[in-house]
Amino acid sequence: MSNLSRAAILSEALPYIQKFHKKTVVVKYGGAAMESEELKRAVITDIVLLSLASIRVVVVHGGGPEINAVLGQIGKEPKFVNGLRYTDDETMDVVQMVLAGKIGKDLAGIVHELGGRAISLCGADGGLFHGEKLSGDIDYGLVGELKSVDPECVNMALDNGYIPIISTIAQGSDSMLNINADTAAGALAAAMNAEKLILLTDVRGIMSDPHDDTTLLASLTLSDIPALIKNGVIKKGMIPKVECCVEAVRRGVNSAHILDGRMPHSILVEMLSDSGVGTMIGR
Repeated sequence: MSNLSRAAILSEALPYIQKFHKKTVVVKYGGAAMESEELKRAVITDIVLLSLASIRVVVVHGGGPEINAVLGQIGKEPKFVNGLRYTDDETMDVVQMVLAGKIGKDLAGIVHELGGRAISLCGADGGLFHGEKLSGDIDYGLVGELKSVDPECVNMALDNGYIPIISTIAQGSDSMLNINADTAAGALAAAMNAEKLILLTDVRGIMSDPHDDTTLLASLTLSDIPALIKNGVIKKGMIPKVECCVEAVRRGVNSAHILDGRMPHSILVEMLSDSGVGTMIGR
């Protein structure tokens, strides 16, 4: 790449950096982008760059494969009910250890290596996430739904120049609860009146033909979503992700983005370029 091309890229990014100056962006980080060390560093590089450009970035992370690995080490078979991890007391201990311990601290360490400042939090810190066990005929164990979000501790970290790295564990009435990371990221974005919610996934975005990348739907409004679900364009595991985005936008987030976390620097391309790479859902 020539110096002129580099300068053109920086010039294209400038108005977006100005637009998002001191605005809040919540990034839900998980999936394949967490499994590859190369992709992990690319994602964290994007986040550090945005932070150094005075964009308030909050990271909400998952860690399903790592939880499964530790459960395997102790001879416990992971169990899922309707796509949700069944979480008994022993599994909850592992979830806390892996998410709030290993993954959160590892990601904060990479941020520091790349020149940023980070602090690892879980939803029980500072009363951030309060939840209740999922109720109904099906027993999911210690799986919860969020009842309230208090982002004061997250704002304090941002105000002092830190990137908050948040694991999705909530305080319940008598125990810690395991919370879906997409849902937690969307609820936090809404509570913080964020400019953007970004979900990193293992697909390009929403495509009218899931086997053809050229059919990517780059921009959608809330009113487009019901027909896409009815017609089967949005289906299976994409439905809860889209519903999370829709709820966040309805509650005040300016736009929600579904990006392919397997693409290096997808966050920067989506936020700081004219073209973008994923699907944006807005009002």
